[in-house]
Amino acid sequence: MTVVWIVVLVIVLLLVVGAIWAFNGMVRRKQRVAEAWSQIDVELKRRHDLIPRVVETVKGYAAHERGVFDEVTQARAAAISAGRDGNAADVAAAENTLSTTLRSLFAVAENYPALRAVQSFLDLQEQLMATEDKIEYARRYYNGSARDYNSAIQSFPRVLIARPLGFTPVGYYAGTEADREAPAVDFAPPPAGPTG
Repeated sequence: MTVVWIVVLVIVLLLVVGAIWAFNGMVRRKQRVAEAWSQIDVELKRRHDLIPRVVETVKGYAAHERGVFDEVTQARAAAISAGRDGNAADVAAAENTLSTTLRSLFAVAENYPALRAVQSFLDLQEQLMATEDKIEYARRYYNGSARDYNSAIQSFPRVLIARPLGFTPVGYYAGTEADREAPAVDFAPPPAGPTG
């Protein structure tokens, strides 16, 4: 009987050690997702802080473009509001809208050569572009961390303990629709020039 009890004790001990190991692994992955989200949040805050400065600079040269300024301001407010919830899908949608309105703002700026020559505007534009690059990097890191975490909590045998212990899947931070579209490619020959 003692051999049976030793075998049972070893099996129970292995199950407990395995459960602890799985739990700690899920906690590490969840913390990595939180860290990755924090990096996105920092860059989005920087972006949100730069936008009013860009709008004010453009306003000085293109005051009659009021509709574009209002759209950017409203999109920024919606993005900040979405960021308070921390839901990756909502934040991504709001930030994508903000990106679209920023493109409109920079399209307006293109119509004003004097504005494009102002160093402060060029500096702000460069800072905003650098921030966009950092957001893209942080988004990729977050999505990789989310993938690893979601895979860990949904794979066997962790799935048996993940839900009861409060581990739920997290959403991905999706890019813009423009990021998902394939670029248009036209293989048609150029129109023939005048023949003479």
